[in-house]
Order: sequence, then C-alpha cells, then structure tokens
Amino acid sequence: MLTRISECRLFFREFRETFHTTGAVLPSGRALSRRLARFVRETPGPKRILEVGPGTGAVTRWIVEAMGPEDRLDLVELNDRFVARLGERFRTEAPFRRVAERATIHHCPIQDLTGESRYDTLISGLPLNNFSVDLVESILAVLGRLAKPGATLSFFEYIAIRRAKALVSGAEQRARLKGIEDVLGGVLRRQEIARDAVWRNVPPAWVHHVRYPANGA
Repeated sequence: MLTRISECRLFFREFRETFHTTGAVLPSGRALSRRLARFVRETPGPKRILEVGPGTGAVTRWIVEAMGPEDRLDLVELNDRFVARLGERFRTEAPFRRVAERATIHHCPIQDLTGESRYDTLISGLPLNNFSVDLVESILAVLGRLAKPGATLSFFEYIAIRRAKALVSGAEQRARLKGIEDVLGGVLRRQEIARDAVWRNVPPAWVHHVRYPANGA
C-alpha cells in the first residue's frame, strides 16, 4: 500500500509540472495495466518487448511478470524522476530483479531510439491526446519502424476524452483534437485486432491493440 501511495504522489507531482508529457493524474490502474500487457502474455517467445512512456512502472510490473526466460525488454522514458524510479524498482523489487539483466532503460524520446524491425510486442503509455498532430504522426511512424512484421502495438486512451476536451476548447484546440482523431482512426480502421474497455480505471479507458502487416508493408 505504501508503494502505491508513493507512486501516486510522484505521478501527481510530475503531472502538475510536466502535464504535456505525463498526461495523467495517477499511474495506470491494475486492470488497465494488465490489459496493456495482454500481448506480452499471448505472444510466444523468445520476443523483444518495447514499452514507451512507462512512468513509474505500473504497466511494467505486469510486463516483467509475463516475460518468458528468453524475452528482452526495452523501456523508453523521458522524465528524469520516472527513470530514477524505474531503476530503483529493477534493483530492489523481486519481479523486476528477475529480468533486470534482460531489461534496458533508455532515457530519451522515442524518436532517438535507433534501429528498425526490432520488436515483437510494443506498448505505449504516451498521452497522445496531449500532443500536436505532427508529433502523434511522428511517434506512430517511429513505432512502425521499430516493429517487426506481424508485431502488435497496444496503447490506451480515456473513453470520450477528445469529445470532452473539445467541448471546453477553442477552435485551435478542437482542430488539433480532430486531427489526432483522424490519425488514430486511420490506424485503427486498418490495423486494430482487439479493443478492451477498462471501466475499472480512473477514468475509464479503451485499450487498443493493433497488428502490423506480416509482410512489413
């Protein structure tokens, strides 16, 4: 309980100070975290796993518990304090320590991660609805570059969040939100293979699962 409270305090502090890159008041809840890690459990190994925007490690906890003996994990996190907290968890907590030698934390934006076609399973906790349309397109392009043919990507968004934001926003923000909806909508129409509604989260969320083409096209 104390660990969860300390995680929430850290997350809320970072939310206040870095809203555009943190994007949530609290870490992902248990039900949401488990659904985001769904394809870590369902994809046979050995596999390479990428988590983008792990924050304090709420989803990471479910990932490391689902990892097989030959699976490898890369985490990409921009926030200094979150990086420090993740490092501490890999040093001190049993589920994290079990895979510590097969896990690497990258302290950088996802655009700085080099290479291509590296990962079988990708998970994003980035607050895409907080970003510009160009940045969302850039992030999705990078994730596509890093994904192996047939890989899965899981990401979430709060249910009806764009609609709610649009109701209280000016014309410029409404145009930005509409642009993000169009970009994500195009990806989901072409590639979504499953969608999980997580009502037991604050606030409730959709978890989208998409699959990249098996031929890499």
